[in-house]
Amino acid sequence: MSPHAASVSTRLRLGALRAGFMLGGRLAPKRTADRAARLFATPFASSRSRALAAPQDAAMRRGELQISGERIATYVWGDPAAQPYALLVHGWSSFGLRFLPWVEGLRAQGYAVVSFDQPGHGRSSGRLCTLPEFIATLRAVGRHYGEAALAVGHSLGGAALALAQDEDWHAQRLVLVAPAADMADAASRYFRLVHLGEHLRQAFYDWLLRRTGISVEQLEVHRHLPALGQPALIVHDLEDTDVPWSEGERYARYWAGARLLTTQGLGHRRVLDAPEVIAASLAFARGEAVGERVIGSPNLPFGVA
Repeated sequence: MSPHAASVSTRLRLGALRAGFMLGGRLAPKRTADRAARLFATPFASSRSRALAAPQDAAMRRGELQISGERIATYVWGDPAAQPYALLVHGWSSFGLRFLPWVEGLRAQGYAVVSFDQPGHGRSSGRLCTLPEFIATLRAVGRHYGEAALAVGHSLGGAALALAQDEDWHAQRLVLVAPAADMADAASRYFRLVHLGEHLRQAFYDWLLRRTGISVEQLEVHRHLPALGQPALIVHDLEDTDVPWSEGERYARYWAGARLLTTQGLGHRRVLDAPEVIAASLAFARGEAVGERVIGSPNLPFGVA
């Protein structure tokens, strides 16, 4: 299929979805909200096809962990038991090998490297996945390999990484690239995309609560960030149209040990591959000061220092 034909097909499918949700929102609101929430929790099929098409690295060992009834695909370079290791956490509808451009630099700095596919993503089993499941899977993978010297997360993986830090597992340093900060804001973007009526929001949230036992309010990262003590680098692009720059700024503002590196012109996806972002993150991993410290108080407008 040509790119133009694929674009037309996508627009037609989105148009049909919007029409169905608009009609269903009036005739069968609860069923429509449940359907919308289930779709919200369904990774794109491209996560699997892109993972299968990713280049194979001769130095990489593929493995598998059993976590919460799912087979979680893992990718390992070096020996995490004998070397400090970096854990790489992909975002929504992505896959672990999305981080291949990072591996060479991390290995050159003496890290073993671990990545994995979240449930319903890449080579892992499962059909649905939510942020709480991102967090639970990440913690389980982390506990399997031990405390990470460094952890890098992109988009929803960045949010999961921040929320996964606890006494049972944590990373000594974190890099969050284009991290999402608020499930309510993410849901609002989804509602606008599929033309879901605002009157369905609570029923939509109720589906997520029934599935995970965790409310949307509990997933607001600013509630958790002040308790984090590790150094962190937050990287976010001003022209990110998927997750606004303001969400990355929120991490840096509420996290005492975080600094913010702002890019421009890279958007939400290219920022992860950009050589300058990888280089800055490796410098941060070496202990160098990267980015700016975001400050704020009741008497001082948000700024940098």
